[in-house]
Amino acid sequence: MIRFECDYGEGAAPQVLDLLSATNLEQTPGYGEDDYCRKARELVADLCGADARGVHFLVGATQANLTVIDAALKPWQGVVCADSGHIHVHETGAVEATGHKCLALPGRDGKITAAQVRAAFDAHWANPSHEHEAQPGMVYISHPTEWGTLYTRAELEELSLVCRACGMYLFLDGARMAYALASEANDLSLPDIARLCDAFYLGGTKCGALFGEALVLTHPDLQKDFRYAIKQHGGMLAKGRLLGLQFLALLTPDAQGHRPYLTLAEKADAQAARIAAAFAAKGCPLAYRAPANQQFPILPDAWAEALAAKYSFTHMGKPDAAHTLTRFCTSWATRDEDVNALLADIAAL
Repeated sequence: MIRFECDYGEGAAPQVLDLLSATNLEQTPGYGEDDYCRKARELVADLCGADARGVHFLVGATQANLTVIDAALKPWQGVVCADSGHIHVHETGAVEATGHKCLALPGRDGKITAAQVRAAFDAHWANPSHEHEAQPGMVYISHPTEWGTLYTRAELEELSLVCRACGMYLFLDGARMAYALASEANDLSLPDIARLCDAFYLGGTKCGALFGEALVLTHPDLQKDFRYAIKQHGGMLAKGRLLGLQFLALLTPDAQGHRPYLTLAEKADAQAARIAAAFAAKGCPLAYRAPANQQFPILPDAWAEALAAKYSFTHMGKPDAAHTLTRFCTSWATRDEDVNALLADIAAL
């Protein structure tokens, strides 16, 4: 079986394994207080134009999401998100288990707008019984979204302005950040994101690391005491240096000045574009304009069944009785020969 259902099916990039192996028998302090994590924090901060004191490493994206949201919000507050948002549909109620309600808005291609956020905020406070409802205290978005779409700089600027006017935090889930940054359609830089968001992270688990997310807190109120929140939510890894080492390996430039975090993602995006073009050539519509590493072709049921005999991909639903919405996802490790085989089989349908 050739797998295209996710971007975390492989282990780790060679650069990560090499550095982990080379430092394996070194002794370091625990809980992220070692020199490797210090250097990695400084590197992340430098790339983002942020304060290294706001950089933290967590093991996984769900853990990062619930820890940030729970630490930021008062007990009676909720988090505004798209109805397709990962925290709302794919984390088993992890955020709500902390006591904070997900306040879902109807998304368009996975995104929500500043106007929607402002309307939801105003509607809450216009309600005479607003104290009987969860108060909106944060906006959560992801880049790319669950549907592979990207926020533009203009859209993020508008969201940031509304959040600051309303006194809400803006939190960007970057589990697939590398694939967004590497996309030719992307116009957001890490300094842009740091300037406009109060919290965000560079995903490692889906982008070449064995595991790990590099969280950046830019709002001073979120930086204070955040390590307490990490510990309380089980996120303070005793062997914390394993997280710092991986981001050092992914973000340190090579001899040509290329960072593996981006070069690996560029290849994944290119592989996904090849797959999208092959489906388009067969007349299969793509449900979303997804310019990164996820593609969503709508296939005749017979074609989906034929491809499923050899390839693993995600079934996303039934747009009608005769078609299946699918997702084909490439990763930092997707091989040319696997894509070539898929393209040949698509052409033969």
